[in-house]
Amino acid sequence: MEGHTVRLALLLCITAAFSASSQTCDPKKVDNNPCFHMREMLIGCWTSFVTEDKAEVHILNVGALQDQGMFSLNMETAKPMNLILTSANTVYVLYNINADVHIYLSNNSSISMHGNQHTNNVHKHDIPTQDEELVKWASMKFGGVTSFTTVRNLIIISSTGTTGTKPGSHQCVLKNEDAAEKHFLQIEAAPLASSLSSCSPQQLPKNQVDGAELHIINIPENAIVSNVTLRVDTKKIRVFLRGPQGTTWTVLNAQYTQFGSNNDILLPNIRIQPLLMLNSDNARDVQRKALEVFNVSTFTSYTELRPASSTILLVLVNNDARAVAESTLEPINPIATTAPHQMPLLMQLYTSPDYRSPLDGSTKVQSDKRIYAEISGHTFGNIALTIKVISCFVYSKGSFPVVKELPFIPESCSSKSCPNSTRLSFSLDQLEEVMSTTWDLECSVKLCYSETCGEGGKVKVEVTKPCLQPPTPPCFDFGLPGVLGIAFGGFLIGVLLIGALWFIKIKTGYPTGLDMSTTAASLSGCPCSGAKRQPVSNNPSPSENSSANASIGSTQSTPTSSMA
Repeated sequence: MEGHTVRLALLLCITAAFSASSQTCDPKKVDNNPCFHMREMLIGCWTSFVTEDKAEVHILNVGALQDQGMFSLNMETAKPMNLILTSANTVYVLYNINADVHIYLSNNSSISMHGNQHTNNVHKHDIPTQDEELVKWASMKFGGVTSFTTVRNLIIISSTGTTGTKPGSHQCVLKNEDAAEKHFLQIEAAPLASSLSSCSPQQLPKNQVDGAELHIINIPENAIVSNVTLRVDTKKIRVFLRGPQGTTWTVLNAQYTQFGSNNDILLPNIRIQPLLMLNSDNARDVQRKALEVFNVSTFTSYTELRPASSTILLVLVNNDARAVAESTLEPINPIATTAPHQMPLLMQLYTSPDYRSPLDGSTKVQSDKRIYAEISGHTFGNIALTIKVISCFVYSKGSFPVVKELPFIPESCSSKSCPNSTRLSFSLDQLEEVMSTTWDLECSVKLCYSETCGEGGKVKVEVTKPCLQPPTPPCFDFGLPGVLGIAFGGFLIGVLLIGALWFIKIKTGYPTGLDMSTTAASLSGCPCSGAKRQPVSNNPSPSENSSANASIGSTQSTPTSSMA
């Protein structure tokens, strides 16, 4: 019985291993991939420029055509514009324009225009053929350029009737772009002549599929080395990217994507070195490696392509909403210096260094207390990016805003206790003299992978501190000892003053008895005055009696005898 059990367990293991290994597929050549739309990334620009008379200036560079060198140009609903057409090939154009559209061609152009209306709106000038020189010529003639668009295999190009400008700079800077993003144009072109193969394994029931979808893209070793731009929608997916050495993958909307690759991956302003080695371009080897990297048992799609151009764009179609137009996807410039946040950032304030007591948004922060902050974000797939704080500023809110740089101290934090985050602390003591109570705390950060850092954007949080109260004068609380001390002090001062008066009396010769009621009269004679005393009259008043006269007479003397 035990032997049967062992054999049954061994059989189950072999079956499971065979089932896992069977989650691969053999690609078949297809015309279109249901998961990806592929387009070329060609030279162009898009600006906010319009002329003084509100006319737009557009340049259309037409590449090689497949349908006998002919395409249709429909600008009947277009806004007023000056359209410059250029091509290095022999091109026949069937055009339909309105009276506000003027077309400009080079004198020696190989473009032939065929139309029945507004033929006088087609002008020929000495126009250069090089892209940069053409932009300079248009800028000198019209003052600027609204857009420059390069299209290959063009069949029909039409105006949607909307304004052809884009908010931002007036300057036309040529770079690789996706012409399909230009909403004022409707472009129909023949598909790229790229070799395309794809397949999908037998899908497991949904309750057995672990996690998000996994898409695998493989460029064989003998294909041309390409710069591939991958754009995905907001759905969370996994993407495995494999190509020849030298291939670069630019991933847009990376915050929604997990990815792995044997090539360089370019995020906005950050280049990430290959994460793994995979020299084999065999379909099953690549599929198994992708399953191993993401630790899953199945994948959604496998795509093998040989690009016909060195710069292509792959747009991943949302499986749950294929009817959503690609134009609704927000374009992101992968090399913009002010790119949007590469990953959403969050700043949380705490009251203590253990980071266990988060502050509520309405809590007032004490100026004399140290505040602790943690800035965190999401990962880019399986790649660990670190957050580095560059500077912090506080901005007051009110009629007279004040800006102050906020010194901070980095706080230690292990990768286990705070993954994908960084910690710092600061104090608002320098804000005590400022009357404003509400401030915006904003910190600029960089995202770093190994020793390479790129702009990470800014994170902001509102800080409220208590109202400043005027200083309260000290209040003296007198107890019984204090009252007795004050009373004794008053008594002692009184005794000293009286003693001083007695001393003055004795030294100046006043009578021993001091009659306080007659003090003023006694002091009127100024007996101690240094002035010479006036002699007293010898003629007594008639009203004085004889005894008074005798008394007065007996006491009269010269000043000298009186002083004696």
